[in-house]
Amino acid sequence: MKKILVTGNLGLIGRNLTPLLENKGYLVQGFDIANNTGNICDYDQLEKQMADCAGVIHLAAISRVVWGEKNPELCWNTNAIASEELLKIALSRPEKPWVLVASSREVYGESAVLPVLDSAPVNPVNIYGQAKAYMEKRALEVRDYGLNTAVIRLANVYGCTMDHSDRVLPAFCFNAVKNEALRVDGREHLFDFTHVSDTVKGLCLVVEQLENNERNLPPTHLLPGIGTTLGEAAEMAVRLAGSHSEIIEAPPRNYDVSRFVGDPAQAKRLFGWQASITPEQGIQLLVKAFQKQLQEVPA
Repeated sequence: MKKILVTGNLGLIGRNLTPLLENKGYLVQGFDIANNTGNICDYDQLEKQMADCAGVIHLAAISRVVWGEKNPELCWNTNAIASEELLKIALSRPEKPWVLVASSREVYGESAVLPVLDSAPVNPVNIYGQAKAYMEKRALEVRDYGLNTAVIRLANVYGCTMDHSDRVLPAFCFNAVKNEALRVDGREHLFDFTHVSDTVKGLCLVVEQLENNERNLPPTHLLPGIGTTLGEAAEMAVRLAGSHSEIIEAPPRNYDVSRFVGDPAQAKRLFGWQASITPEQGIQLLVKAFQKQLQEVPA
């Protein structure tokens, strides 16, 4: 049974990815600061856990743009430097495990043309995107030394009630279900929301390619290619919840990308992947999940 190290395995994506990998016959070695099984800034610990691994899926990170702005030094050390060290450790291992790094659509920055192609210039506008871009560059460079890597850019992943409560779609859906006000920071901001179930299916297809020794995969984003404004998402949540929640408009944050929609064609061509859940369907699923959760809470 091949072992795969998954850093950040207790996050939104890791929790949903692990059972899929296990169903495919892999032994998943979790590595997450949340339960003290691993800190990616502890390189000795990381090296020990990487022993005998066939591959590494690197999800661990300061995972929010806003957190990066609040503590840019921690964001850089975690997302950029620790990721670089992870690649160096993998390269030093005799078995040279493949490494899949989870990047972000934030590396594109504010693109002038929509939809954004995977090959669009990397031009991040915040510390989170800059750190992810640094990680990507190092992941591509180590290929010259024999390490097989894949760079996968994720876009506004959502779909679980256990997600951070202030993340935009969970916050909208939860507040709508409770008939509480929805705060929209930048009503016209446009994003490409990806349901977590689609994301993890895509990652598994990338793992298959790496296991088949497919080398030199280009950086690729996984997304539906459907643009939804924050205002539209809030209205969907209220409507689908049958709610009377008020939608409160607030000014956008100055470090956020305001418009992003990607082109999903490359992921379909390379991996046979395409999103199966539209943003409206995903919001409906999340609303129902919050409704069920609230019904199960004792009065």
